[in-house]
Amino acid sequence: MTDTISLHWVDWAIIVAYILFSLGVGIYFSKRAASSTEEYFLSGRSLPWWLVGTSMVATTFAADTPLAITEFVRGQGIWQNWFWWNLLMGALLSVFLFSRLWRRAEVLTDNELLEIRYSGKPAAFLRAFKAGYFAILYNFIVMGWVINAMASVVSVMLNMDKWTAVWLCVTIAVVYAILSGFWGVVITDIVQFFIAMFGSIALAIIALNHVGGMDTLLQKLSSLLGTDIIHENTLKFIPPVPDNSIGSLSFWESPFSKFLIFITVMWWSHHGTDGGGYIIQRMSSAKNEKHALLATLWFNLAHYAVRVWPWIIVGVVSIVMFPVIPDSYSELGTKAGYPLVMNMLLGPGMKGILIVSFLAAFMSTIDTHLNWGASYIINDIYKRFFKPNESEKHYVIVSKIITVILMILAAFTALKMQSISKAWAFIFSMGAGIGLVLILRWFWWRINAWSEITALSTSIVITLLLESLAWWQVSAKEGVYSLFGTEPVLFGIQIQVHHKLIIIVPIAILSWLIATFITKPEPTEHLRKFYEKVQPGGWWGPITPNFKHTLQPVSEGILVQWVAGVMMIYGFTFGIGNLIFMQYGNSILLLGCAFIGAFIIWNRSISKL
Repeated sequence: MTDTISLHWVDWAIIVAYILFSLGVGIYFSKRAASSTEEYFLSGRSLPWWLVGTSMVATTFAADTPLAITEFVRGQGIWQNWFWWNLLMGALLSVFLFSRLWRRAEVLTDNELLEIRYSGKPAAFLRAFKAGYFAILYNFIVMGWVINAMASVVSVMLNMDKWTAVWLCVTIAVVYAILSGFWGVVITDIVQFFIAMFGSIALAIIALNHVGGMDTLLQKLSSLLGTDIIHENTLKFIPPVPDNSIGSLSFWESPFSKFLIFITVMWWSHHGTDGGGYIIQRMSSAKNEKHALLATLWFNLAHYAVRVWPWIIVGVVSIVMFPVIPDSYSELGTKAGYPLVMNMLLGPGMKGILIVSFLAAFMSTIDTHLNWGASYIINDIYKRFFKPNESEKHYVIVSKIITVILMILAAFTALKMQSISKAWAFIFSMGAGIGLVLILRWFWWRINAWSEITALSTSIVITLLLESLAWWQVSAKEGVYSLFGTEPVLFGIQIQVHHKLIIIVPIAILSWLIATFITKPEPTEHLRKFYEKVQPGGWWGPITPNFKHTLQPVSEGILVQWVAGVMMIYGFTFGIGNLIFMQYGNSILLLGCAFIGAFIIWNRSISKL
């Protein structure tokens, strides 16, 4: 294997050229970005839909994503991607409801909304707490797994120590992020998107040709069935329904139970149900409501239907090429399958392009998280509570200092993280019970600050208790505890992410409902001002009697639009997937549903904006 690791000078030239391009863009926009916090964090709210939407796509594709997909495929199979495929159902609420509402709210950060919607000390506390929690703890875990993944790729491709790889990646990212501001982020995201897509599609084609095409790949996989190398559900998009009853212990340990919880509970219950921080940042940067909606729709189409299949193909090919991960890469685990395929198959030039595609994906995510995290700390903590009357230049300078600190701390988190997909699961658990509050705070007058505080704190406390239980159980047996990688055991069941959801979500909902009704509602005048600003529709009767809308309530016709969105994007996603894996009848049916859904969305929503 080692003779394929050294890079050709052509590869190095491509890598260096890309880094210089990124730095050049950062320098070019540095003066404009430094003029104000609105320019530095939102590009002056002037961006068109195609730029905003493509930036969303680029930033949600990091170096970790194809590696995590490979972990899923090599683990329980393609169906495990329902861990994030299910989120489309919530994301469509962002398309048809929240993209327009966030643009109407005209906030710099989503936490700023908290003091527009709620009042008094609870609102101020919630704003500061959420800003700190997401900018620091959440951001460290996300950036940690992104750095971890990029370091895995670099250490395999360049044959270097992982520590060295981590700090190399961090140095490149932090210099670029400080220079660029949000202007540099979105402009480079366009280039990064096309590089990353070209690289992943090219690798999928090369990998498939190497094993002799799809027919041969499927034959080789079937020959591995029944061994310890491949799971029987590897190629299934939905796991089979088990024979045992729902009440049995074995049912709740089955793959189907996990899928069932993903599609019934996960999509509406998590912390990103109303868009999620950096997606909201991009909605807020759009020219107007129509551009915000179109951007979010394009993002979801590309995110779910277009981007995933090249990674899945490479993940499946890696099973045939590397049934067992070589001992020299055992520290990286099954996610090493993806860079191993790259390393084995790519020659001079293509190897450089693929490394650059990973670097582009890495940088587009890191610079977003740094810019977004700094916006929380500056706008929602530093400016709000400590230095409210400083100049815009002062806030931009402090933002750059905060960016460096965030990057260094995230790098140390990365060194302690083994499994990317397990870290994903931990993040979802931490915010698993807040989703319903985030939806209802726009549409129901009775939600107050204590509702949201209770929902989030309940999710965090239960998740940390379960992680502590895992640590205690391993320590009691004198085993080795792995951060986010060790699952606790309750009642004889290993508590995985879907089990955590059915523990956390009901307790969180019960807790915040009790908190809502035992505390006072927000003041009527405060709620009236909020409603007049965003005009969402919903259950606001006691606050806005005889109110005359000057903006279209976004809740009108939402069910038809949502169903059409599900038909369109899941139709394209699984229509393409079935086409790739030669299930042509299913593909035609699903693509037909997709086109019907697209027509309804155009007719009922886009054409009327």
